[in-house]
Amino acid sequence: MRIVTSNLALVAIVAAAVALPAQAQDVVNIYSARHYDSDQLLCDTFAEETGITVNVIEDKDGSLIERIKAEGENSPGDIMFTADAGNLADAAAQGIFQPVESEVLMARIPENLRAPDNLWFALTKRARVIMYRKADVDVTGLERYEDLADPRWQGMVCIRPSGNVYNQSLVSSLIVANGEKATAEWVRGVVANFAREPEGNDTAQIKAVAAGECDIAVANTYYLARLMRSGDPADVAVAESIGVIMPNQGDRGVHVNVSGAGVLVHSPNRDNAVAFLEFLTSDEAQEIFAMANNEWPVVDGLDHAEVLDTLYGDFKQDGVNPAEFGSHRGAALTLMEANGWK
Repeated sequence: MRIVTSNLALVAIVAAAVALPAQAQDVVNIYSARHYDSDQLLCDTFAEETGITVNVIEDKDGSLIERIKAEGENSPGDIMFTADAGNLADAAAQGIFQPVESEVLMARIPENLRAPDNLWFALTKRARVIMYRKADVDVTGLERYEDLADPRWQGMVCIRPSGNVYNQSLVSSLIVANGEKATAEWVRGVVANFAREPEGNDTAQIKAVAAGECDIAVANTYYLARLMRSGDPADVAVAESIGVIMPNQGDRGVHVNVSGAGVLVHSPNRDNAVAFLEFLTSDEAQEIFAMANNEWPVVDGLDHAEVLDTLYGDFKQDGVNPAEFGSHRGAALTLMEANGWK
């Protein structure tokens, strides 16, 4: 766990046991499960523009949720920031967020990208897509997520373990689209097509395809973009060897997930917390998010990294609110494990 603080002086908090300031006119305390340099830049920018010190504690999602619950009414935390709608839905279900009414957030964030009860708000978007080795893999007929279960792809698919929240959200979206029975059958089909036991992160899946260890992978869009923008020629070569399928363009559209945040239920600095969330929807902040981590802004009409257009072009997005498939995360994991997805 790393604890940092952002303000004009960039004062460091040096130990995990140090308590954050609970109440102060010029403070906002953030618990974050994201670990990107872009987020630090956003904190610094907000601090410089407002004079509000931004204290950040970083840890894994589950650890942060348990900490917030244990702290209870005495929690100094104001905001929890995390990736994936599954984590946001889990946090909301455990009662750690409070609803926020903000004209800025309502105007800037589309309705389908915020929790229906305004407990959390999406701040960036990414898609989970199908990738393959361009040189020698014929993917004719591979057009939908559902097609990954076709026996034609037996021994060809690489993907992360069932414990990965990105996969849980993808399977949740299939439950929403097709129901649990059909999704269970799909999982069995995909497992039968595994080239190896699930292991590694999304970058590992992409590199395995490039190396010929498997032929097809499922990964988030920003991982391939990161390789393409790398200063390492070997990474660029990997990215250039990969083709991309944007699934389900003939029906519901590609599965889109989010990073987002909510104001904690016992926030001692609520006004500052809301102001920080509003800042994160500004043109300036949205473009920092998008450019630095190769994601798409949630606010329409803003710029994103050019590499996303090169790799993915224009595509139809699944319009379902991520909160809907986020709420199926537990069912998705149970279904995956019961049908052989380790």
